[in-house]
Amino acid sequence: MNKTIEADVVVCGGGPAGINAAIAAGRGGARTVLVERYGFLGGMSTAALVYPWMTFHTADGRQVIGGIAQEIVDRLMQAGASPGHVRDTVGFVHTITPYHPEVYKVVALDMLKEAGVRLLAHSFVDEARVRDDTIESVRLTTKTGKIEVKGRLFVDTTGDADLAYLSGAPCLQGRDGDKLTQPMTMKFRMRGVDLERVKRYMLDHPDEFYKKTPFAELDRLPLSGVLGFYKHWKEANLPINRDQVLFFTGPAEDEVLVNTTRVQGLDGTDVEHLTEAEDAGRRQVLMVAEFMRSRLPGFEKASISSVGAQIGIRETRRIDGVYALQVDDVVQGRRFDDVIARSGYPIDIHDPSGKGVTAAWVQGDGAYDIPFRCLLPKRIANLLAGGRCISTSHEALATTRLTPSCMATGQAAGTAAAIAVKRGIMPADVDTDELQAELAKAGAMLK
Repeated sequence: MNKTIEADVVVCGGGPAGINAAIAAGRGGARTVLVERYGFLGGMSTAALVYPWMTFHTADGRQVIGGIAQEIVDRLMQAGASPGHVRDTVGFVHTITPYHPEVYKVVALDMLKEAGVRLLAHSFVDEARVRDDTIESVRLTTKTGKIEVKGRLFVDTTGDADLAYLSGAPCLQGRDGDKLTQPMTMKFRMRGVDLERVKRYMLDHPDEFYKKTPFAELDRLPLSGVLGFYKHWKEANLPINRDQVLFFTGPAEDEVLVNTTRVQGLDGTDVEHLTEAEDAGRRQVLMVAEFMRSRLPGFEKASISSVGAQIGIRETRRIDGVYALQVDDVVQGRRFDDVIARSGYPIDIHDPSGKGVTAAWVQGDGAYDIPFRCLLPKRIANLLAGGRCISTSHEALATTRLTPSCMATGQAAGTAAAIAVKRGIMPADVDTDELQAELAKAGAMLK
């Protein structure tokens, strides 16, 4: 080893969950290190152009996610880098939250520094050293050699449950039976789009768009997203296994983020599969962009302005935790005594092998609880999970994977880690009343 670093809390993965976990742990008084493989923060929100954030609200517009996630939105708004929560003109959810990814990277850095967090960028976790079911340290591969980071508590916010897997915690992947995961998508931006022309076409041809599109209000709402162009897509007959075009507007006035490519049947934790996915995804980008430019009204002068640094990953490994959130928990809007986050996002399964998307909406008051037990892996005592790799079924992951939910579970994991350090206990022994009180004090919405 070239170097050793010691900390109270080590957070692995600097995406939305990891950012919020590290800020929460640092604010909680723990010496915190955040490890990130890229040279910038934001994870899927920046590296893969996952945009916008959806959703902080229930279907009827009641906000259920706050805390550090809302602080980030507030700071982006102050910087002119987000309009805040706006109506979703796709009609899938009530609100979405556009943001400028380059400003988000800097806002996240500022908030981490303010919380006293030490960031190690360009650092790849490749080993976990474990003794008696307790992680003692993680080993990083870096440009300057190997670095060992010792910690008392560890938080896995890698998205792929990399730390849990390396430490020997049991993990699950994909759906029951064939283990297939939701498809990957290479996202890209286009500039030069005439969005007024797009909106006029939608108003004139409502049957060609998603049935929940709010057409009655559309002439008064800023266009934030579009799902449809069914006729154009079918006529083009592209070799991409989906049935519609999906894009979101912004950040610039003539700009859209296209979420239409689909790469299926590959494993996002296998390097050879990932290599194949990156190739397939980038070829699909060129194909879809040309289709949009040549066939869709409003895109006549559009061109590609950016493509994700990596393909977007919806699903890979997740921890097999003390409790796995189930689809019925989501759909029935179930409450839990050990709630640490809530979400109003519906079940949203992009078919692992077919063309469509399966959706199911949350009943009750429109939100469901995520219990603390979903953050606790089996076997490894000093590890917590946050974000996409928490313990759920394949179906329930289709809602907890969305960014605001990941931010909320990340904040909960970091807060629990700080409490555990302060009390000299393991995460499973953290008093949930104390955890909930700390989260509520920090603006989390648990009721």
